[in-house]
Amino acid sequence: MQRRSAGILLMLFAAVVSRAEVVDADAHGFTVRHSVTIDADRLDAYVAAVRDIGAWWNPDHTMSGHSANLYIDTAVPGCFCETLGQGAALAHLSVTFVNPGVLVRMTGGLGPLGLMGVAGNLTWEFESTEAGTVVTQQYAVGGYLAGGLDAVAPAVDSVLVEALERLKSYAETGDPAPPAGE
Repeated sequence: MQRRSAGILLMLFAAVVSRAEVVDADAHGFTVRHSVTIDADRLDAYVAAVRDIGAWWNPDHTMSGHSANLYIDTAVPGCFCETLGQGAALAHLSVTFVNPGVLVRMTGGLGPLGLMGVAGNLTWEFESTEAGTVVTQQYAVGGYLAGGLDAVAPAVDSVLVEALERLKSYAETGDPAPPAGE
């Protein structure tokens, strides 16, 4: 049953349109890295990312179907967690490093990767620039998946690109849906 569930989740993960900006990928791991400039100061961008994740994360990429159930507890060891109701909950990633307004590092397998034999580090860095704040997101994953982890790298990449686009839109407009054509 667990193998079938993992397969179904992988197919759903892979169904997302791929926007390949995979830094590297092979059978035993991959790294994806993206940056976006947000028209906001660094602390506001950080607060939007961390405190308001339930407002901008795509509900299609949750277990409950409701992004409002997501939260990030930045007190190390904290978590990127999801409440599922009736006392049930899921820790998507563990928060392992926080420098407020500068960097957040979370460890684990995001989404369907949590059902596999992998370890990963998702890092969000916030850098002030004249144009606002550059948020750089990097996710490095290593481990084992029959057929190779390189096969899922484009799907993971796509989900994380979309997440950054939604964060940018939310931080700038209060609406997580990027305007059409962006």
